Amino acid sequence: MDSENNDSGVCGCCGPLRPRYKRLVDNIFPEDPKDGLSKSDMEKLTFYAVSAPEKLDRIGAYLAERLSRDVVRHRYGNVVIAMEALDQLLMACHSQSIKPFVESFLHMVAKLLESREPDLQVLGTNSFVKFANIEEDTPSYHRRYDFFVSQFSAMCHSTHEDPETRTRIRVAGIKGLQGVVRKTVNDELQAIIWEPQHMEKLIPSMLFNMQDAEDLDRAGHPSTPSGTGQDGEENPAVLAENCFRELLGRAAYGNMKNAVRPVLVHLDHHHLWDPNEFAVSCFRIIMYSIQAQHSHHVIQQVLNHLDANNKSTPRVRAGIVQVLLETVAIAAKGSVGPTVLEVFNTLLKHLRMSVDFELGESSRRNSSSSVSSARGRESDERIVQNAIIQTIGFFGGNLPDYQRAEVMMFIMGKVPVYGTPCHTLDTVKIGHQGTKRIQTMLLSSLIMVTSGFKSKSMSAALPPPFLDPLFSISLMEDSELRQLVLEILHNIIDRHDNRAKLRGIRIIPNVAALKIKREKISKQDVAFMKKHGQQLYRHVYLGCKEEDNVHKNFELLFTTLAILTIELANEEVVVDLIRLSIALQDMALNNEENMPMSIRCGIMALVAAYLNFLSQMIANPPFCQHVSKVIELRSMDAPYLLPEHIFRDKCSLPDSLDKDDRQLYFQTADMAECLAGPGYNVERLSIPYIPQVTVLYTVGKIIHRCKQTSRDRLTRRKSFVDTISLQVDMLSSSLPDRQSELAEEITFETLKKAIDTTGLEEQEREKRRQLMEKFQKAPFEEIAAHCESKANMLHDRLAQIFELTIRPPPSPSGLVSISAGHTQHPSVPVYEMKFPDLCVY
Repeated sequence: MDSENNDSGVCGCCGPLRPRYKRLVDNIFPEDPKDGLSKSDMEKLTFYAVSAPEKLDRIGAYLAERLSRDVVRHRYGNVVIAMEALDQLLMACHSQSIKPFVESFLHMVAKLLESREPDLQVLGTNSFVKFANIEEDTPSYHRRYDFFVSQFSAMCHSTHEDPETRTRIRVAGIKGLQGVVRKTVNDELQAIIWEPQHMEKLIPSMLFNMQDAEDLDRAGHPSTPSGTGQDGEENPAVLAENCFRELLGRAAYGNMKNAVRPVLVHLDHHHLWDPNEFAVSCFRIIMYSIQAQHSHHVIQQVLNHLDANNKSTPRVRAGIVQVLLETVAIAAKGSVGPTVLEVFNTLLKHLRMSVDFELGESSRRNSSSSVSSARGRESDERIVQNAIIQTIGFFGGNLPDYQRAEVMMFIMGKVPVYGTPCHTLDTVKIGHQGTKRIQTMLLSSLIMVTSGFKSKSMSAALPPPFLDPLFSISLMEDSELRQLVLEILHNIIDRHDNRAKLRGIRIIPNVAALKIKREKISKQDVAFMKKHGQQLYRHVYLGCKEEDNVHKNFELLFTTLAILTIELANEEVVVDLIRLSIALQDMALNNEENMPMSIRCGIMALVAAYLNFLSQMIANPPFCQHVSKVIELRSMDAPYLLPEHIFRDKCSLPDSLDKDDRQLYFQTADMAECLAGPGYNVERLSIPYIPQVTVLYTVGKIIHRCKQTSRDRLTRRKSFVDTISLQVDMLSSSLPDRQSELAEEITFETLKKAIDTTGLEEQEREKRRQLMEKFQKAPFEEIAAHCESKANMLHDRLAQIFELTIRPPPSPSGLVSISAGHTQHPSVPVYEMKFPDLCVY
């Protein structure tokens, strides 16, 4: 009889012939399983295993054999005793021979997990968790945990009928997964756990339990069964979240993609982007759990997922964008990496797509009877667009200043501007309405990006590639766009946060009470105003006379002038600002633009409010007295010329403005007399301010008006003609002899030449000053090289002229002849010869 296979025969007849390890194992099982493990016999078995470690593999195999038999025969009491004995042997033995014993142990755990009894599954899980906490001396080269990942994941999704049993099984499954993670992530030989097939089971199992708790909370039910008194150790949601955090905290850079992708797939399959509270919660956990230097990898994954869902419903895309906002908000506080411009590029691309979808739905709504569904889709697209704007603004607002300046340039490069080189966004396909929509949204995002931006130098904050398109937009016939541009300028220029004190256009009785913060203007800012001051003045001048200006436009224009005075005004700039104010007053009085009376009175009120502010800022008593006198007379005789009256909802307007009543208006001579003295060049006050209107502005206005509908073109025909008439009138004083010629025929070339000749006096003076400064301060070698290049250029031009004009005389015969080695060309009559233009006079 085989003693190894017949336990009854051995026990009855040949017990002493059985191997000792089997006898020791048999002795730990009492006759009644309810008595539990025999401690004395267990101590003997443990001592034997420690003394003879080479027997561990046989002990394990024999225990596994008995456990398998007891499981089949439903002897669950003996199963519990066997697992307890295995646990004690594992804790006691730490030798090289434990490896084969571990294989027997894992085989027994697998047997328990395969059973359908919840108690056995929980028992096997607890034993595996104890094993996972043991640190092995040497790594295992062949051990795999694929089965355990699958089985524990299945337990996490338990659907048992009894809620308490279901909770126990899920908790056991989560603990088992946590044990697998702890056992494998620190072992370099077990990197296989990060492979997609395992992550696609681990991650969704944790998210399923986290999501289930949130669903219960949302439904108004407690997340734990009543009476169970579950704490964090027995709450599946809490346990799953802790395991999720632990897993992500151990993820290396190369494993981030496999760890994040299952999260996105799970959110897709369970439709958790709308509403997206759970998705936002998941990515907050991810961003706070991973290492800071890996943040940009998560952002990249979300961006790729947004690209993959570019044709999904608007609410799904909005949910993804809002998740991106959360990840960006957390990542911006640490390391964002190389994805800064890529984030903005992707978001702007989806912004354009959303506008396309919205306009497409709008056009289909006009041609379809299903109005309600189309309007719903259109409003959903607005949700997407607002989410994108918030993300752009929040991300840009949290970047350091040097990166924020690059982002500002990047966004401005995406804004479609008429009359400038082609931008990334194709304005032809989206039309005027789509172009305006994109302009509005991009400028709104720029406001958020520039909020809190502090630059030591204005030339660095407002370089020409940023300033020129910004000013081009500011002169469009749309009051909303002009307001956005002014707010962007306020964010950049106001470096001491004085805007809140200047809010609202009004006559400020005591500017000193505002406690305005200011510093002495730097040399860099002085140079900036010399170079770009005329652009700023022209922007204000032309922005004041737009017919669609509302109260907010005048408020922002007043704030612009006040901030310029605070941040960038020296004596020269103060004089220029006074000249600008007088020019605005004259424009409203003369009304050559045929402006409505409300706009004219609004301009007069703006001038009064600003000159009142300026006079107190420069602390010139005579100037303050003159301004106060005019304001006092207006309050009595012409209150409609003051901001407190004209900007009320119901304001009575006059039929006309009386030019002859000089006391109601600010006089240049009186102000020059007040400013006479050292510091101010009052002679320049007598020079009327004329805006240097560029060709870009004129062409932009023409193109913009051409984009209007036929109805708009009919109603605005007069305004269009006035724009061209303005350019001609500006030339009438300097070029009277050509006025009739210009009035007869106005082409683009004549318009360009006429505009270029305007205001050249100051430009020529500035060029001469720069040339003199260059020859005074530049090194001799640089001056010599400059002159030599000019001389070489002149020499080359003369050589070309001589080559064209000086040729051998044509042969009368008209034939090509060779004489003395020279080729003679055929002769032509003189009246048929083509002379160069330079030779004809």
